[in-house]
Amino acid sequence: MKKSGRSRWGDILLAVFCVLAFAACGKEETGGENSIQVYYINNAGTKVEMHPHEMTSQTGEEQLEELLECLSANPDKLEYRAPLSLGFQILGKNLENERIQIDVDKAYKELPAITEVLVRAAITRTLTQLPDISYVSITVEGEQLFDSMDNQVGWMSADQFIDNDGNEINTYELAKIKLYFADESGTSLIAANREKHYSTNTPMERFVVEELIAGPTGQVEGLYPSINPSTKIVNVMTKDGICYVNLDESFLTVVNNVSTDLSIYAIVNSLVELSNINRVQILINGEVPASFSAASYERNLDIVTVLER
Repeated sequence: MKKSGRSRWGDILLAVFCVLAFAACGKEETGGENSIQVYYINNAGTKVEMHPHEMTSQTGEEQLEELLECLSANPDKLEYRAPLSLGFQILGKNLENERIQIDVDKAYKELPAITEVLVRAAITRTLTQLPDISYVSITVEGEQLFDSMDNQVGWMSADQFIDNDGNEINTYELAKIKLYFADESGTSLIAANREKHYSTNTPMERFVVEELIAGPTGQVEGLYPSINPSTKIVNVMTKDGICYVNLDESFLTVVNNVSTDLSIYAIVNSLVELSNINRVQILINGEVPASFSAASYERNLDIVTVLER
């Protein structure tokens, strides 16, 4: 399909198309050749789930409008709500170079923090299934959108909603976690808050370790990886308040002048932020290396500093 620029619709075509799209979105299909998954938010505002929709339109512009109508129309299942039916209005949209920018009114800012992130997830995961769209951005009356932690949201892609095993996440929840990254010298840790979707099939402690390995997002200057990004997770489990983190040997390879002890405490401090964890034991391929200073570790805030502004 040819890439479309700023959308321009004839009034008659739009009116006819909207009627067809609304009628189609009210039905749940089994998923045929033209099926697309539309993502809705549960009434509790804690997660999104997908429901198949059989597309009826042909051109890229028509398909975009059809999905926007689906995202505006509540599904037949009363326990879910359409993300574009939550009290705010779309003021305009612009599609160019596989990037669609959706401008909404100020009522969008009245959404609860968790619901707002789930709205972004549902819109992005739905629209990026179209061949003409790879990225989605939401602005509020022309202004850049910032999350609840005052980070600029920017462009969002489907990859943000794919788990680390490459599987599509059908059910998301919003996690607010505290991670510990290295400072520039590699001798101290700096705490950073992160807000991100995760698969409900993934234990929270594994998610924390995955995010540590992924490293800083780059949105905050002065944060550096505290763990070798080549590290692979063998297993993560928690029992009786102790979290057992089993990693491969890549963890022992130093990066950015960060010592193994600092990497250990980056994991320990991050995991102990979870209410069900008091101590952490780190293993390498199932064994505690003799070079480790302890069999298990407690939180250590003596090596934590604050980021200078």
